[in-house]
Parts: sequence; C-alpha cells; structure tokens
Amino acid sequence: MTITPLELLFYAGGLFILFLTPGPVWVALLARAMSGGFRSAWPLAFGVVVGDVIWPLVAILGVTWIVDQASWFMDALKWVAVAMFIAMGILLIKNADQELSENSSLTRPGMWAGFIAGLVVILGNPKAVLFYMGVLPGFFDLTKVTYLDIAAICTLSFIIPLFGNLMLAASVDRVRGLLKTPGTVRNMNIIAGWLLVGVGIIIGLS
Repeated sequence: MTITPLELLFYAGGLFILFLTPGPVWVALLARAMSGGFRSAWPLAFGVVVGDVIWPLVAILGVTWIVDQASWFMDALKWVAVAMFIAMGILLIKNADQELSENSSLTRPGMWAGFIAGLVVILGNPKAVLFYMGVLPGFFDLTKVTYLDIAAICTLSFIIPLFGNLMLAASVDRVRGLLKTPGTVRNMNIIAGWLLVGVGIIIGLS
C-alpha cells in the first residue's frame, strides 16, 4: 500500500463529517425509519452501500486516467476539493434552518423495496462521482494508488456511511423527535458546516 494509516484516518473523519450533513440519503432513510422502524430502514442502508462502493471506484479510475493525460490535473483537483468542502460548509451554515423534506415514494413496505430505494437514491445522483473526483485527490495521491489502496478507500467509503446510517435507523424513535425540533436541526447543520470548512482548510494547508 502507498497510502498511510494517517491518511486513511483523515479520510474516515471526512466521511463521518459528510455523513452528519443531511442530504438525500438521510431523507430516504428517515422516511422509511419513521414509517416502519429499523426493520424497514436497514435494507435501504445496504442499498446505499452499492453506490458508496461504485462512485469512489469510478472516481479513482477516472481521475487516474485523466492524470495520465495531464499531470497538472491532480494539483487542480486538490484545490477543487478545498473549494467543495468550504462551499458545502458555508451553504450548510447559511441554510441551517432548512428542514428535511419527506418523499412518500420511499416508504413502500418490504425489504426488497427498501433496498431498491437506497440503490435509486445513491445511483440516481450522477453528481456523486463528480463529488468524489473532487474530494478524493484532497486526501490521496491517486497517481500512486495500488489495488490494495483502492480496496481500502472503497471499504472506508461504505463502512463509515453504513455504520452511521444503521445507527441512525436504530435510533429512529429519538431521531424522530429531534428532527421535528428546528433548533436541533439548525445546530446540527451549523456544526457540520463548520467541520466541513475545517476539512477544506486542512486539505489546503497540507
């Protein structure tokens, strides 16, 4: 492996902060958890895992190919990662009072329906690969990664969100009350926003 345990730890921290940022997966997970509890929500979390492996893999292979054609592209992507994290953080802080919306089409009962809903949510967003193309170069030198490095990156890319999603689903009763409290949602968004800004600054300084 060419990447260090410290780099992997930093990436895991970035993934966890991103998990704390409410988005489409949160909406889908909470919609099912609130309607059918943990039993209804966990299949969705495993559906999301598919995209959490595919998108980073596509991003790594795509970036590696592009860098082979233009060596300066890796340095450019590092600053794209910095800009993305900082912009996401600022937007999250700016819209801290925005409430999560629900989608009734995500609450169909059944294990298979839950899995498909998770798959649709994560694969139905092609912007995810562009996101990873911007983020991954901020953590790793993708021109030097080996198969073991790619396996480690993809493993972290699904283990951290999966763990978080399952914990969120398991805590559905408490989460249901929390997410109905605007003040709690606002505080969570502000904290996550500043953490994202911090990650962007650290990447820029490293």
